[in-house]
Amino acid sequence: MAENTDVVVIGGGYAGVMAANRLTQRDDVTVTLINPRPTFVHRIRLHQLVGGSDDAVVDYREVLAEGVGLVVDTVTRIDAVGRSVTLASGGTIGYDYLVYALGSGSADPSVPGAAEFAYPIATLEEAQRLRPVVDAASATAPVTVVGAGPTGIETAAELAEAGRAVTLVCGGVLGPYLHARGRRSVAKRLARLGVTVLEGPDAKVTAVTRDAVRLGGGRELPSEVTIWTAGFGVPDLAARSGLSTDELGRLLTDETLTSVDDERILAAGDSAAPSGLPLRMSCQAAMPLGARAADTVLARIAGERPENLNERFAGQCISLGRSDGIFQFADKSDAAVWFHVAGRPGAKLKEFVCEGVVKHLAEEAHKPGGYSLHNVSGGAKRQQLLQAKRGEAQVTAERAA
Repeated sequence: MAENTDVVVIGGGYAGVMAANRLTQRDDVTVTLINPRPTFVHRIRLHQLVGGSDDAVVDYREVLAEGVGLVVDTVTRIDAVGRSVTLASGGTIGYDYLVYALGSGSADPSVPGAAEFAYPIATLEEAQRLRPVVDAASATAPVTVVGAGPTGIETAAELAEAGRAVTLVCGGVLGPYLHARGRRSVAKRLARLGVTVLEGPDAKVTAVTRDAVRLGGGRELPSEVTIWTAGFGVPDLAARSGLSTDELGRLLTDETLTSVDDERILAAGDSAAPSGLPLRMSCQAAMPLGARAADTVLARIAGERPENLNERFAGQCISLGRSDGIFQFADKSDAAVWFHVAGRPGAKLKEFVCEGVVKHLAEEAHKPGGYSLHNVSGGAKRQQLLQAKRGEAQVTAERAA
């Protein structure tokens, strides 16, 4: 009789669900997914939750394989030696393999007053807390969105389209990832929506009060609702459990996504730092990483050699309200190129991506092993970075000797 293998997946987001579904390919593998919420958070729609056009959640029955056991709880500690996790409710769950897929959340802002008076929206609970605040504000109330990455741009556009008076404080440039042509396209759309965009060195927030935002240049913006989208952080569970992490707290792994400390622990998604060179935080990276982590576990169970990470990005898509958007294309090294699709076609592409994410997870749930985007070649750039990193390590070791 074949021995059963117990795999625990911590985190039920894009990476965790993909990994859990894929692991059900084998009948002798028992998969348990531990997540603090009973529903799947469609995180790339959280700005729509704030704007009132979507609730940003999906029933797990739509995206999770029937063979996966769902435990609604929070893991407070990983015991790598004892191969078990401790739950907030008091129990423990043992494992043969563990997939660490906790994702990311809001970073603790160091700006005075931001933690007290600004509203982050990186998690479902944060977005749900902000929604009634926006609804209660008068139609003419000044709204300030801090941070001009995709989340900040999308939130500003969503609220402006609903008639809100929005100022977007970039802290630098608008859409740092975008190509110059794409950036101009986004700026024009925001201008049409009436969004005031503040860029440059003076557009850095130095303080947040109950009714204002202060900038580095000495300017003070009236702000009845301040939304903070600048920066992301990861949970500290790995570090608290004595596992090696990078400076942000992401679990350090090799290129098979295996922890540098323990071959029975793997990481995927925003909370993973493969070879100390983490991928861009996104669902575009999370699902392939989840598939790769699952494939590594399955390879080890089968006595085979796991394959290395082979990631490919397509670009970045940003919604600009419900009827406009942009799909910024990129090369294999994830650098934006001149070509983009904007306007209504851009909005349709963004919606296609949002729907496609759920579709990919649902398809993997019904036919585990069918997902294959993580096998598409990502080009030579990562290998070059890895070689450079190894060269630097060798030089450092030689100097130390």
